[in-house]
Amino acid sequence: MSDQDLHDEIGDEHFGSHHDTPMRDDAFDMSNDEKIAKIEGEFRNIMETLGLDLTDDSLKGTPKRVAKMFVNEIFGGLHPDRKPKMSTFENKYKYNQMLVEKDITVYSTCEHHFLPIVGKAHIGYISNGKVIGLSKMNRIVDYFAKRPQVQERLTMQIVKAMQDALGTEDVACVIDAKHLCVNSRGIRDIDSSTVTAELGGIFKTDPTTRREFLHYIGVHTKFNV
Repeated sequence: MSDQDLHDEIGDEHFGSHHDTPMRDDAFDMSNDEKIAKIEGEFRNIMETLGLDLTDDSLKGTPKRVAKMFVNEIFGGLHPDRKPKMSTFENKYKYNQMLVEKDITVYSTCEHHFLPIVGKAHIGYISNGKVIGLSKMNRIVDYFAKRPQVQERLTMQIVKAMQDALGTEDVACVIDAKHLCVNSRGIRDIDSSTVTAELGGIFKTDPTTRREFLHYIGVHTKFNV
């Protein structure tokens, strides 16, 4: 098998090679404006290679639109300065049960084919003295989703960020998402979705806690746990 065939197979099987998003050391040497200008030129070349007429009113602004979208929107989570501040608060209510936020919208991009990943994330944690604002969980999902991703890595990154902020291992995340690289190309299975889970601390070691979490998010109805 050639190196290219191996890389194609890895992409189709959705393997990821790093727990952290693979980034070059010089990733942020260029300004956002410089990146937009460079991507605009490169995407113009792609469109011209495909035979598209960029003098057409509908197409001539597309290279700039795509470049701005890449840098400022769908891949904005690559820049560490955009990571949300994970402010925590003292658990004054002494609430010591599980807190779950479910059905957090996930919009991401498959790093193998640059096609959308769309689904829902469900996060649970048990406080050891700290709590975090509910909207922060949505923001941390959005931050790590806004980059080229594999779903397994995204799930782990969300849990790690929550564990670091809360100072506890007792964090869990499940993501159920559709991958358009599966739904719209290749096998073209429009009905399948991918479920990934990262279970930390008591969610991993205690079956009762795990079942409670899966019950809250509705996964037990799918897997009979």
